[in-house]
Amino acid sequence: MADGDEAALGALYDQWSERVHTLALWILKDSDEAEDVVEETFWQLWRTAGRYDGKRAAGSTWVMMIARSRALDRLRSRRRRADWTAAPSTVNALSEQTVAAPNEAPGAELDHSDRHTKLASALRALPPEQRTALELAYFEGLSHGEIAERTSQPLGTVKTRIRLAMHKLRQGLESLRETGS
Repeated sequence: MADGDEAALGALYDQWSERVHTLALWILKDSDEAEDVVEETFWQLWRTAGRYDGKRAAGSTWVMMIARSRALDRLRSRRRRADWTAAPSTVNALSEQTVAAPNEAPGAELDHSDRHTKLASALRALPPEQRTALELAYFEGLSHGEIAERTSQPLGTVKTRIRLAMHKLRQGLESLRETGS
């Protein structure tokens, strides 16, 4: 497979696809997503076959660890998306939501609007590359690896940008903590 032999990929797929699907289904509890994980797993096996080292792990371990990682990434992504379903998808949407805040208890609308305004301002104040990484992680639910792939940046760079952005947001929103808003 490392030499680009598609027949080797086919043989590997025939031997392991059912086990990969079973593992993904066990983790995700969703057949469609498990099928996507099978596809992602074999695509990654194909792309990284040249880096496989039989001295480090058996081929079966390599296949199943990649499958497990893909399934867990998908599960984490699904959980993040569920957490952020009601959240605005961008800084601009956050600003728009501020204007159209739902009616709550008297005075709560103003408090809610004020928090959204401060959050949107703090997000806009971030350097563009940090804001983009943060939006992809929290508003779109992408994993750090997915962000690195989408932005063509090293994984460490993505993690650093998100960490720095979160630190700056904490500093910028400290007044909300102090006032209890």
